[in-house]
Amino acid sequence: MIDPVLLFGLALAAGAPLALSPLATALGAALAAAALRRRAGRAALAAAGVALVVSGLRARALLDGAGAAYDGALALLQPPARCEVTCAVVGSPVVVGAAQQRSAAARGEDEPPASRIDVELSGGTCGGRALPGPLRARLYGAPMDLARGDRLEVTVDLAPIHLFRNEGLRNATAAIARSGIVASGTIVEARRTSEGRSLAAAVDRARAFVRGRIEATFHPDAVALGRALVLGETDLAPEDQEAFRESGLAHLLAVSGTHLVLAVAGFAAALRAILVRVGPIAARWDAGRITAALCVPAAWLYADFAGGGGSAMRAAAMLSCAMGARLLGLRPVGVRCFALSLAGAAAVDPLVAWDLSFGLSAAATAGLLWLQRPLAALIVPGEGERGDGGAEGGPGASPLRELARKVLAPLATTLAAMFGCAPLLLMNGETFPLLGVAANVVAAPIGELAALPFCLAHAVLSWAPPVERGCALVGSGALLAVRAVARASADTGVVLRLPEPSPAQLAALAAAIALAWAAERRGRRLAALAAGAVAWLLLEGVATRAGAPRGVLRVNVLDVGQGDAILIDLPEGGAMLVDAGGFVGSPVDTGARVLRPLLRSRRRARLDAVVLSHPHPDHFGGLPATVEGIEIGELWDTGQGEAEGAGPVYRKLLSDLRRRGVPIVRPDALCGTPRVLSGATIEVLAPCPELHPDRGANDNSFVLRIRYGARSALLVGDAEHEAEDALVARYGAALHADLLKVGHHGSRTSTGAALLAAVDPSIAAVSCGVRNRFGHPSPEVLSRLSAGGVAIARTDRGGALIWETDGERVLWSRPGEPPRPAPAPRDGRTAAGHVPENGAP
Repeated sequence: MIDPVLLFGLALAAGAPLALSPLATALGAALAAAALRRRAGRAALAAAGVALVVSGLRARALLDGAGAAYDGALALLQPPARCEVTCAVVGSPVVVGAAQQRSAAARGEDEPPASRIDVELSGGTCGGRALPGPLRARLYGAPMDLARGDRLEVTVDLAPIHLFRNEGLRNATAAIARSGIVASGTIVEARRTSEGRSLAAAVDRARAFVRGRIEATFHPDAVALGRALVLGETDLAPEDQEAFRESGLAHLLAVSGTHLVLAVAGFAAALRAILVRVGPIAARWDAGRITAALCVPAAWLYADFAGGGGSAMRAAAMLSCAMGARLLGLRPVGVRCFALSLAGAAAVDPLVAWDLSFGLSAAATAGLLWLQRPLAALIVPGEGERGDGGAEGGPGASPLRELARKVLAPLATTLAAMFGCAPLLLMNGETFPLLGVAANVVAAPIGELAALPFCLAHAVLSWAPPVERGCALVGSGALLAVRAVARASADTGVVLRLPEPSPAQLAALAAAIALAWAAERRGRRLAALAAGAVAWLLLEGVATRAGAPRGVLRVNVLDVGQGDAILIDLPEGGAMLVDAGGFVGSPVDTGARVLRPLLRSRRRARLDAVVLSHPHPDHFGGLPATVEGIEIGELWDTGQGEAEGAGPVYRKLLSDLRRRGVPIVRPDALCGTPRVLSGATIEVLAPCPELHPDRGANDNSFVLRIRYGARSALLVGDAEHEAEDALVARYGAALHADLLKVGHHGSRTSTGAALLAAVDPSIAAVSCGVRNRFGHPSPEVLSRLSAGGVAIARTDRGGALIWETDGERVLWSRPGEPPRPAPAPRDGRTAAGHVPENGAP
């Protein structure tokens, strides 16, 4: 029979998937329950069903509350405001900007260290308006000596956080629901008014001390690695982050169960050694039980000290279960402790499955519990004979066989953990490391037998400087060796690129595992897994078709913050991209953060055309990351960037595409004759017949009209009044379109009355960001649109716009909403840009 506590824990943890993907999760749960009915009692299945529903409802309530909190932040902080407020530190300070510090030191400059803190604002003003209630924010540039519970008076430039709400990407409000953080900003001035006196504050001050010792004694190249391993701070150089991710070695720097076992086991061994030597205690009490009782709080304290991540907290729960069993004189059962760790975490936080570190930790543990022994029996010589009279390690065992065992046993363990994590790795990364097993076989012993114990020992040896320096030397060397393996593995480029699993595929996988779990014979287990594989492939076809629909024109005006990015699904299955957003001077790359994950979720490996409307960073900044690894048919570029110089990012983009053989097409080859691209007719209306040298980049934006049947969309880039007047003079009422992508993010210099009258759209999309300080969209533009009866879709309010037509009917929607019919045209004109019989273009 299956452990009912495990079923209960899994059901509680599935609350987040149920709230985010209710249909797929409910179907997967029903199939799993049907498969397990013979190996789990009715009462256990009924309890699991109730737990799933209750956890899902709790998760949904948290998501709805997070959405309301975010709307409140938008009302207070849009546009971004300078706030003078009082606040309390609620999250452990984390070092940021270490990479910038290293870069500044290389240039001989002094860049003071700073930290990131999570605070709860409780009083003061923002932009002259009183703070209506408590608000949680993430602040950058904080002093390094802060701790939880400290109260501050701060002056801070504050804005709502970016959510990037786009259909096909995961629900961004889950992060708000778990942390409460709805805004972020940079501290201008801060003054501590009182210090925290709690245990959490003491932990933070201990973290600060250990951080200082790491920075003082570790090799400079290993400092960030050491902080990641000991404190859970991930401020690696970008190239190192990429190397560890692509090599499958990121877990070696993550705080995991191995860390807790080593740290708490060391504490337990030292404590027990002391207790057994204290005569009165040894005579009257069981030193082992006393040690177990003290190890429970020690595990939670260490998990908090190591950053309080989901993996550390789950491991602390499992260790507490084992120690609790020892305290009660019981034998710990790994499966039961695993189940209790799931149930406890999900009971506290119904969205815990959203925590990647928690999910990877749980998946790896599940792999070790259920896959390690079958894999070992398959690949380790003699492992299948254990317990059946085999002579492992006996006098008859050959040295060669023992050597193979020692080499292959860790391989089975690595494979078990990797197979368990595979679905989550595919959900959260574009590649699966094919050399990950080999890299782990080489690097894991270095990381777990040298780097980890010496780095942990270093944290408590400041009282013995020579020993501390020795541990720092060995720990640094081991960390740099692990990094070398990660870089070498990543440099091979041997990775498997797979699409992100859909919710339906994950539900099918869960049902297949349940069927295999319930099967009593090996043949039936293999048949269940084979059926799951077939279902996965069939659902992959469904996802591919949904990502590239046929017979419709779908315009996705994406939420990329203060910038433009429009993905267009063409009627015959092709796609084109107009711009890709971008932020100047920000580490946020809209290509890597939005466009590439969106293309991956839609199974798009090719773009028939990429259009750069004009060479401004908020339109091309995300293109380099977007086009990497994607087949590009051609790039449409006005040429103004090359003529006037648009900076190194633009130059490198064109250079890389030319090296790949991608044609660069200019206005003189595009104007005049409409192009038919994958079933849609695309007209370039400006700048025609060529670039206008007397106009700025905005007024030289590509203006595109995309037609399918009787419907069309007009995309005007950042065109302002000069370009608009020229369009109206040349085309007049023939500019008519159902959808207007409003020019220049809704600036008052665009969308004049004459253009609006000529286009006469039913829907207008305004691409602007919650953190923009330009006042976009302007009240005048919004007033003109509203007066004309135009439905307005702002990406800063509600996220992306999805506009779709089959050539006659038009539907539109926002992320998470069902499609609805667009308002009907008001003047009888067709949307193809034609006018009534007596009209003239």
